Amino acid sequence: MKYARLSLIATAVLALAACGKGEQKPAEQAAAPAAAPSGELVVKLGQVSPLTGPIAHLGKDSESGVKLAVDELNAEGVTIGGQKVKFELISEDDQADPKIATQVAQRLVDAKVAAVIGHLNSGTTIPASKVYSDAGIVQISPSATNPAYTTQGFKSAFRVIPNDVQQGKAIGDFIADTLKAKKIAIVDDRTAYGQGLADEVEKAAKGKGVEIVKREFTTNTATDFMAILTSIKGAKPDVIFFGGMDAQAGPMAKQIKKLGITAKLIGGDGFQTPEFIKLAADAAEGQFASNTGVPKEQLPGFATFNEKFKAKYGEVQLYSPYAYDATKLVAAAMKKADSADPKKYLPALAGIEYDGVVGKIKFDDKGDVLNGAITVYQVKGGKWEVMGTVGGAAAPAPAAAPAEEKKQ
Repeated sequence: MKYARLSLIATAVLALAACGKGEQKPAEQAAAPAAAPSGELVVKLGQVSPLTGPIAHLGKDSESGVKLAVDELNAEGVTIGGQKVKFELISEDDQADPKIATQVAQRLVDAKVAAVIGHLNSGTTIPASKVYSDAGIVQISPSATNPAYTTQGFKSAFRVIPNDVQQGKAIGDFIADTLKAKKIAIVDDRTAYGQGLADEVEKAAKGKGVEIVKREFTTNTATDFMAILTSIKGAKPDVIFFGGMDAQAGPMAKQIKKLGITAKLIGGDGFQTPEFIKLAADAAEGQFASNTGVPKEQLPGFATFNEKFKAKYGEVQLYSPYAYDATKLVAAAMKKADSADPKKYLPALAGIEYDGVVGKIKFDDKGDVLNGAITVYQVKGGKWEVMGTVGGAAAPAPAAAPAEEKKQ
């Protein structure tokens, strides 16, 4: 009798649990905004970037851009559907790991966010995008550049940064036309970003008649490149392109100098940062990197943004202006549609024209930003100096080839 009673109780508990599970809302309803006890409409926004690990400084920079935008939106007193809105930020750490990225994405779906700003890396953004698409949640990456992100056909996927095709061609053309290189070596970190950008640079350089004398690879956690660089030294390239982030590019620059390699190092937006100069120290001098957009100093909204950002979070590293704009962009689309429901504001977002800190933002039919400019920089006197800009609405002409430096 005792065991029978226990069995009946267990069956009842399981039945109740099953009923509860059956009443859960489907994934496509997960992003519905909730009303706060005060009568405010609570709109949850997700932010995902690597907040731990070797590029945590970039992840925190992006997170801070979102935080600044959310604080400003709440101070403005945005109203949607006749209700005052309180934007609530849920920030997650994907550790730059694709597997963790999908787990984090599912947590944000379960938390019923109305939009996600992120992820930072292409390698995390791409797998997470399917999770958001399946749930009907808008995703805007402030930094993922691999073309595959927006060629999957997901209507919910956008980016506010030019892709690797645009950036890779600009770098390849710069190597051939401005640096007049005849031979280059290419190293990538085997991530979706690093390898993807390296492939585009190789394609563009070959198209200009530049010989690829070496193609090597490493990982996005390595810091010892002596074996790779020793092999490259024997091939005597004029330029070494590295597809990767500043955490690896800094040590690489030091080791290039230590081995007496005369080739210049050039990379993409992943290491056009203050951190690269810090890590590379005196080996940073004379090295090159590209970045998306026209120089920030030429953007009418950047000075004000920079002043506010610096007061709260310190120096801008890289992606915070893009993350800030992406957040404000989502809010603008919600206001235009008078709804925080992704199904209702998605069409407004797809057709929006927005003047942001990084310039005018408008999307094509895939979710890529239109008229993306690429700027090439060189470290001079311990600072990144503009060499020239390609593309964009009002880009200055590319700089002339740098004069040959005098030997000390």
